[in-house]
Amino acid sequence: MDHALTFVIATLCILALCYRFYGVFFVRKVLRADDSEVTPSHILADGRNYVPTKKWVNAGQHFAAIAAAGPLVGPVLAAQFGYLPSFLWLLIGCVIGGAVHDTVVLFASMKHKGQSLSEVAKAELGPVAGWCTGLAMLFIITITMAGLSMVVVHALERNAWGAFAVFMTIPIAVALGLYEKITGSSKGATQVGIAAIAASVFAGPYIQGTVLGNWLTLHAETVALILPIYAFFATALPVWMLLTPRGYLSSFMKIGVFGALVVGVVFINPEIRFPALTDFIHGGGPVLAGPVWPFISITIACGAISGFHAFIGSGTTPKLIDKWSDIRTVAFGGMLAECVVGVMALIAATSLHPADYFAINSTPAAFQALNMQVVDLPRLSQEIGLDLYGRTGGAVTLAVGMTEIFTRIPWFGTLASYFFQFVVMFEAVFILTAVDSGTRVARYLIQDLGGDLYAPLKRLDWVPGSIAASVLACVAWGYLLTSGDINSVWALFGVSNQLMASVGLIIGATIILRLGQKRVYMLTCLVPLAYLFVTVNYAGYWMVTNVYLNPLAKGYNVFNAGISIIMLSLGFVILIAALKKWKELLRIRKDTLPETLIATPAE
Repeated sequence: MDHALTFVIATLCILALCYRFYGVFFVRKVLRADDSEVTPSHILADGRNYVPTKKWVNAGQHFAAIAAAGPLVGPVLAAQFGYLPSFLWLLIGCVIGGAVHDTVVLFASMKHKGQSLSEVAKAELGPVAGWCTGLAMLFIITITMAGLSMVVVHALERNAWGAFAVFMTIPIAVALGLYEKITGSSKGATQVGIAAIAASVFAGPYIQGTVLGNWLTLHAETVALILPIYAFFATALPVWMLLTPRGYLSSFMKIGVFGALVVGVVFINPEIRFPALTDFIHGGGPVLAGPVWPFISITIACGAISGFHAFIGSGTTPKLIDKWSDIRTVAFGGMLAECVVGVMALIAATSLHPADYFAINSTPAAFQALNMQVVDLPRLSQEIGLDLYGRTGGAVTLAVGMTEIFTRIPWFGTLASYFFQFVVMFEAVFILTAVDSGTRVARYLIQDLGGDLYAPLKRLDWVPGSIAASVLACVAWGYLLTSGDINSVWALFGVSNQLMASVGLIIGATIILRLGQKRVYMLTCLVPLAYLFVTVNYAGYWMVTNVYLNPLAKGYNVFNAGISIIMLSLGFVILIAALKKWKELLRIRKDTLPETLIATPAE
């Protein structure tokens, strides 16, 4: 495959067939979704959290929640191995693993009144597994914040234009939130907000060289300190003031940017300049140190299979599902759509010359050791107006690749700098929206787990507890952000994320074994679980022995090693609890299994 259009057509055809046939089989036959049963959104309807919502509206909000920065950055980093491993893992991982995981987690949560995955685990597998799941969720959300924030750090360092555009989204979102709060309507304000964001990008060149521009030309260390401080205040503010309006505005950007990218790829049909496999499949690459397996599967999580989706699938979405059959469109279809986003990001990265890719996405010393000569990068740096060398993290690489595609359209040939900064802002806004939500979720988890030791912490309206939990959450991921590099932190994120996906599949297998018509259907979860559990544990072991506890490695960090060991241990505890439950269920005759709407908690 030499041109991008081949990838796009193949992806759309494969995913459409899987949605039509495997999606129908999984929802109707395996899960036995029955629209004659009443969903939690109707049973517990309160007009606030439990609200029956139309299928396509729900699908839109679910997709906006799961498709954050992960499917943008992961495929870009994994392009180091060549286009073939990433492309295959995106398609196979999504259909066999991700779509099944997202659908079964949503189904399991709905069977338990829309409760979180930790509560579902407690009911299905017992209190020990439930507590371990809650602790694992706290680890993944903390590490996710660090991994995603590191991408922002390298996109905004020494980039006054980008820093200005991203900063301006804060007062714009606050103004939109206040306007909607006062007037009860956001229609006109939304149009003004989108126009104001676009104006911020176009105003960027005029601040360069000014006092404000010099002030916004920040070093990486400074950006890394600002982000957790910002997250604390964003978490402390009411959700309607910043989180919700910025997420709302960013959804328009997401649809517009990727719609434009699809059109650009179809119109330009750029050549894929990467080989199918590179020399780094055995390890030792400048972007990812490890070999193609297991690192392809932990680097590309969102877009293939992501445990982070379990937060959404057992959070807001199960409280909104109108009919049981809607889960095929919302969860199964939403995951397939995210796979398309991942493939488009892969195309943008691999359409660059490999030498240019490595020059952007490697440290100067690492690139020099490759003995490669850049091809288009000097021209791109001049057109964009920014030094592009050594900007690791994936965000800049993606922005350059997308800019190169857009500017090959005749009308846009002279707008490279504007396209680049808009894409940087687009990525950063998505990441910061996830940081806002993720830090708030981490705060809730800290209060919930800490509340078992000190009861007042469980009260979300208790101000001292809320502040203390917010500070702890920000300090935890802020430390990870400032103490590692993108290689080690993103690997840590990948391990924790895929471990969470393993937990989701474990719970899904238990639900299917308990409620499914045929026990063999349990294989729909066991097959991806077997691969993922082995992969994530080997990846964790590799990182601990070769990086975190290796004094000669760049990512040497005993703290990260401790986190990895604890997380992997939690995974084994949950698996052992599941094996005991499966053994118990296999002894029970099929006709004696309960099939009520709300599951009976485990003994």
